[in-house]
Amino acid sequence: MDKERLYIYDTTLRDGQQTQGVSFSTAEKVEIAGLLDELGVDYIEGGWPGANPTDSAFFDAAPRTRARLTAFGMTKRAGRSAANDDVLAAVMNAGTDAVCLVGKTHDYHVEAALGIGLDENLESISQSVAHMVASGREALFDAEHFFDGWAANRDYALACLRAAHDAGARWIVLCDTNGGTLPAQVGRVVAEVIAAGIPGDRLGIHTHNDTETAVAGSLAAIDAGARQVQGTLAGLGERCGNANLTALIPTLLLKARYAERYDTGVSLDALAGLTRISRRLDDILNRVPMRQAAYVGGSAFAHKAGLHASAILKAPDTYEHVPPESVGNARIVPMSNQAGQSNLRRRLAEAGIEVAPGDPALGRILERIKTREDAGYSYDTAQASFELLAREELGRGPDFFEVKRYKVTVERRKNKRDEMVSLSEAVVVVKVGGVKKLSVSESMDAEGRDRGPVNALARALAKDLGPYQAGIDDMRLVDFKVRITQGGTEAVTRVVIDSEDGQGRRWSTVGVSPNIVDASFEALLDAINWKLLREQGASQARATPAQ
Repeated sequence: MDKERLYIYDTTLRDGQQTQGVSFSTAEKVEIAGLLDELGVDYIEGGWPGANPTDSAFFDAAPRTRARLTAFGMTKRAGRSAANDDVLAAVMNAGTDAVCLVGKTHDYHVEAALGIGLDENLESISQSVAHMVASGREALFDAEHFFDGWAANRDYALACLRAAHDAGARWIVLCDTNGGTLPAQVGRVVAEVIAAGIPGDRLGIHTHNDTETAVAGSLAAIDAGARQVQGTLAGLGERCGNANLTALIPTLLLKARYAERYDTGVSLDALAGLTRISRRLDDILNRVPMRQAAYVGGSAFAHKAGLHASAILKAPDTYEHVPPESVGNARIVPMSNQAGQSNLRRRLAEAGIEVAPGDPALGRILERIKTREDAGYSYDTAQASFELLAREELGRGPDFFEVKRYKVTVERRKNKRDEMVSLSEAVVVVKVGGVKKLSVSESMDAEGRDRGPVNALARALAKDLGPYQAGIDDMRLVDFKVRITQGGTEAVTRVVIDSEDGQGRRWSTVGVSPNIVDASFEALLDAINWKLLREQGASQARATPAQ
């Protein structure tokens, strides 16, 4: 059976930029467009030219993409012709092959927000779309507030769609602008629109996530006959976000219900880069990846319970709905006080540590993990610290350097501008190869900002490790989390540090102490030792002749 074509329209650069706290630079927009094109989406909506300098600069840069670059704007304003509307002119001047125009389809919004008559709004839609088509552009019409408009005045909402359709719009996109329409309603309305004469292969769906059902609503629209789906990477967007393409695309490609019926522009090979693309977006946004994100999250294929891990060893599909490598992710068997020996051996094997079944060390490792988690440690979120603990119990722990002592001081004083500032200084003494080395570092950065005592300590510790220094020069701390595990005067602090290196590897370490600086130092030590272990393994691999 021939598959139907399903088109994917990304609006990360326009609707996604409306996320609170998100503001892309022009260079970042160009890079994200490249990532989207690599993934294989059909349309990339670059922004609203003329609305702000960044969007205008993006279209001036005009990245070359296989995907159809699309400019966004609105239908002409009342009292002007389409040819003499400066907003439409800015959209036209972006020079894109496709143009998406948003227009009102809810009678209440036409009269209350625009302050014009219903017939005048229909003329604006028709003339604006016709103007784009006559100019040789592929025209898309975003039917704003469509589902609310359909509920309030079905005849008028449908008349708006017909005005765009008859004027030559290639796509008519039904927008759940307020995000309150539930999936069953979405599916039913799409089916009714098609039954009323608007072809499904001309219909798109644009949902918002205010009821946490944007992806489900999009799938319901596809089931009902819509053949274009809009969304954003990671579900970015105003308020609660848009349909999350990072979840929607793999569902369309990997779930039989959709994979057997539809072709998209995304190949299975491109899909294997989805996790990398998602994490690069997080880097651009300067935020920590969400562990529980579907398909691409760090915990999406994590198996904590011993029963689960035992079954995973025999057949991965017992607890995984898709293979993690299909989206470029990886299986994780984290360690915690719920772990059994099957779980433990699997995790050790993934770290390159082979231990025979029944080895007494397995019981000792499990007991130590349980004891330390009772004291406040958490190894299901600190895989690198778990590995170091296990190696120590097995007699295979790292011996790169020894910390003899450290000291951190915090001083509050006035600077040369007579401003009261804080400054931290850290002193670390390490012994490397029998030689003691003393390193000192302050917390002030190049811009004169105080980064705190933990920053000073990290810089001092990583300042001079002799022959091992080159192995940690590309390390950087990407996240620092603090939690108080007990209250009152006996408070215990847990610090989890996420680190990354130049190869894109990420690892987490944990430290626990009543003193936050001491807990941080423990996590920092683990982070450096784990990195050096990996560098040592890489060096040995390079030194081994190929067979």
